[in-house]
Amino acid sequence: MEMTMKISEEQVTKAKSAKLILLFAMVSMTMMFAGLTSAFVVSKSRADWLKNFELPSAFYYSTVVIMACSVTFYLAKKAIQKDNRSATTTLLLGTLALGILFVVLQFAGFGQIVKSGYYFTGEGSSITTTFLYVVTVTHLLHLAGGLISLLIIIYNHFKQKYNSTQTLGIELGAMYWHFLDLLWVYLFLFLYFFK
Repeated sequence: MEMTMKISEEQVTKAKSAKLILLFAMVSMTMMFAGLTSAFVVSKSRADWLKNFELPSAFYYSTVVIMACSVTFYLAKKAIQKDNRSATTTLLLGTLALGILFVVLQFAGFGQIVKSGYYFTGEGSSITTTFLYVVTVTHLLHLAGGLISLLIIIYNHFKQKYNSTQTLGIELGAMYWHFLDLLWVYLFLFLYFFK
């Protein structure tokens, strides 16, 4: 009984430490994106800023998709807390599929921008599209980290490392994906209203 209590206390301490480290990383990322969006606002006063630039339709769809990722990840966490392994599997794989779809839609959005005659670098580029590219690619890099962690979570799930008493990996993954979701919604609304 004493050993069980000790392990439980160690698990709680480990969980708190891991969540604190993740929280610190998310605050750091938030500060970086705050800096990028501040630079975006300052650059709007430039004479070469595109005043009538419209966000590509693929970005609207990708916003819905990443919000769906948060929902499926949340439901996966709830399913494993009830030891519903099959639902957890389906929801984690669904989150992975939606995450990949988000990336595809982001690149489709880049394609739509180029098709409209705007480029991100070189002679046909503008400061507006370059900023858009930097902001979205930076978010995609953070999302790549989310996809890698999701693959590790799925692998661990198939190895049966998660159950109703051991959900730390899924909880951390869900926290990060919710952060990525909120970050993209913020960036999308920022780009939509402050273009």
